[in-house]
Amino acid sequence: MTSVNITTQKNTVTVNGETSVVTITTAGPQGPQGPAGDAGSGFSLDSTNKVNGSVIYYDSSSATFKADTTTTKLTLVNGGNF
Repeated sequence: MTSVNITTQKNTVTVNGETSVVTITTAGPQGPQGPAGDAGSGFSLDSTNKVNGSVIYYDSSSATFKADTTTTKLTLVNGGNF
């Protein structure tokens, strides 16, 4: 990790006539990157046949979440089979 030490005042910040002390920090360490796609997450999404208004649903026969023409906002609203 890079360390920065400031020993002299070089600039001041004045807001509405008041001089303030400004403390600058950097983001702390980030956590580990999560799995991408189905790599251990158990979540795989097949969106190859998605259309406008597709609703994501789980298809147990393929063990995959899908977004396609089978389930859309329109099929749910207009008497879709649940």
